Amino acid sequence: MPDLLVNLLKLPDLEDLSATSVNIRRAQPFEITHVREFIRNSFSIAWADEISVGFSNKPVTVFIATSAGSVVGFAGYECTRKAFFGPTGVAENSRGLGIGKVLLIKSLWGLRELGYVYGIIGAAGPIEFYQQDVGAIVIPDSEA
Repeated sequence: MPDLLVNLLKLPDLEDLSATSVNIRRAQPFEITHVREFIRNSFSIAWADEISVGFSNKPVTVFIATSAGSVVGFAGYECTRKAFFGPTGVAENSRGLGIGKVLLIKSLWGLRELGYVYGIIGAAGPIEFYQQDVGAIVIPDSEA
């Protein structure tokens, strides 16, 4: 899967994001165990390890989506490498509600607030999602 490049100066406004039925917010350091368990059980231990780095950053570079007190989605930035978005995921039963889009855009705004003009989405899965929602472009010769 190729890497993608996003112009962080052309992001959608956070106010323009449609409200979802879940709470999407920056994670708190004391939530690391609960978030890691969700990621390990729903995705992979490798992603849980990657996201741990985001909990040591200040501010925490992890956003979570919660519903009825349970984590249903997450997104990290500056976890894998500088200026990189990811990993990210939404529970299978919560997909299609716009949660992933809000997590993505909030995280990319986080990269912009750190001073970056461009962000990288490494080994992007659904390329069309990123192209449509944030104007991402494929970085030539970036597939591993």
